Amino acid sequence: MPKGLSRSIVVGAALIAAVALGACRDTGNAEGKLFEISGKIFVFNYRLARATYVVTLRPLQPMGEGQVAIASFQDPAGGAPLVVEQKVWPKLDKVTLESPALTCVVKNKPYAIAISIKDADGAVLQKIDTTLMSTEDQSVLPDRPLVIDQLYTANPDLVGHPDGKLPGEPKPDCSKGS
Repeated sequence: MPKGLSRSIVVGAALIAAVALGACRDTGNAEGKLFEISGKIFVFNYRLARATYVVTLRPLQPMGEGQVAIASFQDPAGGAPLVVEQKVWPKLDKVTLESPALTCVVKNKPYAIAISIKDADGAVLQKIDTTLMSTEDQSVLPDRPLVIDQLYTANPDLVGHPDGKLPGEPKPDCSKGS
């Protein structure tokens, strides 16, 4: 067999194998979706005595100018959902959505999160619904922030209470969130 013919056969076989393997890749159910959730967590910032939801989205397609992500987080204290709107920056590799500070987070309870991706005209391009459960109860946080400024100056209200717990400190009303 001539050397050129055997080389052509090897190259042809390699191309066929590459195409076959490419056809076997798992595309999931991302057909037509713009984003997928790449991370979600409750963040308990002990130093600042606050808890927040944080959700990150990974783009599956190029992002358009003027898109926004709107997240509606279930309020663990009860009441209306906490709504956050975040501009989608086309050059970034993720979108981060963080809620305002929360109260009444309960361990192992699922909390609903609804995310809408809208275009510049306000038309909904995608909806994502998910839940998030905390592995900790909000009672692990101190009653007040342990520090009061960017220099991490100790909070004078907590002198004599290194754990951040103040006797007699009023607790949030969590009766609506149960």
